[in-house]
Amino acid sequence: MPILKKSLGERLLEEGFLNSAQLKQALEEEARTREPLHRIILKRGLVPEEVLASTLADLAGVPYVKLSDYLIDPEVLGTVPEDVARRFKVFPIFKIGSTLTIAMAEPTNILALDQVRQSSGCEVEAVVSTESDISQALDQYYATRGSIAEVVKGLDLGIMGLEDERTITAERLEKVAEVAPVIKLVNLLIISAVRDKASDIHLEPDEGALHVRLRIDGVLHETFSFPKHLQSALISRIKILSELDIADSRTPKDGRFRMKVEDREIDLRVSAFPTIYGENIVLRLLDRRGALLSLQDLGFSEEARERFERLITKPFGLILVTGPTGSGKTTTLYATLNAINTPEKNIVTIEDPVEYHLKLIRQSQVNPKAGITFATGLRSILRQDPDIVMVGEIRDAETAQTAIQAALTGHLVFSTLHTNDAVTALTRLVDMGIEPFLISSSVAGVLAQRLVRTICEKCKEAYEPSQRMLSLLGLSQVQGGLNFYRGRGCQFCKNSSYRGRIGIFELMVINEAIRERVMNKGATGEIKREALRAGMKTLREDGLRKVLAGLTTVEEVLRATQVE
Repeated sequence: MPILKKSLGERLLEEGFLNSAQLKQALEEEARTREPLHRIILKRGLVPEEVLASTLADLAGVPYVKLSDYLIDPEVLGTVPEDVARRFKVFPIFKIGSTLTIAMAEPTNILALDQVRQSSGCEVEAVVSTESDISQALDQYYATRGSIAEVVKGLDLGIMGLEDERTITAERLEKVAEVAPVIKLVNLLIISAVRDKASDIHLEPDEGALHVRLRIDGVLHETFSFPKHLQSALISRIKILSELDIADSRTPKDGRFRMKVEDREIDLRVSAFPTIYGENIVLRLLDRRGALLSLQDLGFSEEARERFERLITKPFGLILVTGPTGSGKTTTLYATLNAINTPEKNIVTIEDPVEYHLKLIRQSQVNPKAGITFATGLRSILRQDPDIVMVGEIRDAETAQTAIQAALTGHLVFSTLHTNDAVTALTRLVDMGIEPFLISSSVAGVLAQRLVRTICEKCKEAYEPSQRMLSLLGLSQVQGGLNFYRGRGCQFCKNSSYRGRIGIFELMVINEAIRERVMNKGATGEIKREALRAGMKTLREDGLRKVLAGLTTVEEVLRATQVE
């Protein structure tokens, strides 16, 4: 068993991570509470967790590891029962012969080592990892899906009388939806989606089954299929949570509810839509505690970010962010507001819904039943003496007209439009009935964007793309010094070859030449040529930059920009 060669406090003091006063206070708390010193130091935020873990490993004479660097064999995972792993905060990494190597946050915990030795029947060697890494690995690898399978097996026997939907009454559905296994199954589905970083859960009824798909990094993945007779119970449970009428399965409905998952508040927006095999349910997951990105995190090139930062510091004008649903427009707007948010500015928003809460910013939500739409809400906001206004989306001529008038009267206005590129945002406003002279006078810039998946760093490899792929990107051949990468697929990325997403952008800053083209009702092609002359890079060009930087693949960029 590892033995510390020197006290943790002494080492941290020697290396300058703690001062004498901090160590004295931590030791006094250790004596008073009998809580381990490293936990006290971590709780007080005195030393970064990785530094603390590395120091503990060095003192104990064992390696420090990052668990994300390992792919875990399911057979190795099975050597330590989940309840033991979670109780003692240990995680099995690999097994050689009869020796099992486990990661621990406390390498001198004799009780944990003995318990793992007893439950696994192996000799045990310890390495050190951070407690947060271990917790993440436990959540990632241990059997959420196994638990779902066990619950479904119990429900096969426990829920009767739901096979023929024509004979099911609302009272019966309500009772079944409150059965403990049904509640647990829905909860496990949501927990599994949150752990997999899914943005949406799709429950899709078919002739003989209920299929569940998760949208992860913008792509749907089938994860579960449930017996058909569980369909009504599961859908009714979700409708009860979102306060929808379970007796009505013939009309589209929208609802929402909130759920706490591992100390995180998750908002779920629910859409129910009737199909020939039953109601199709889609749940959109919004993490209320989600990290708010900065402009640097979004994926702008240095040149585009500098141009965009100059644009958003203008005192007035209309700035539009465009792209299809799910392209990250709202995230960009939040990052933008966060970048320009100061106590000297009055920033007010009207959104549908409010996805993240921003300090110092007055945020409001549309409520059609109360007569609050984007247009009426915006008119009321303008009486609140705002400097900056954010309108969630321009959906109609009334909202567009009000936003433009606000921009012309000295306000900086941000909003979104559903268009394929930056230039067509201007023609969309014309189609809505806005006069060209108003557009040219009010619009300061348009940012079009898409999200592309980033290559998994754990299985990334260089390769040479086909000639067809190169020609689609406008390259005749692989030039010297150009490298292309892709993912092989691994356990870390669930064999998808991708993990995470990044934005690609097309920024059009309105100049005098573009204003003149808009005023004269110039064709879209003419306006685009002026924008390109002024330095605009197209979505595909920005995507190619990210391909050559090794961030994404040719296929991803082509998928995201195929409308061009």
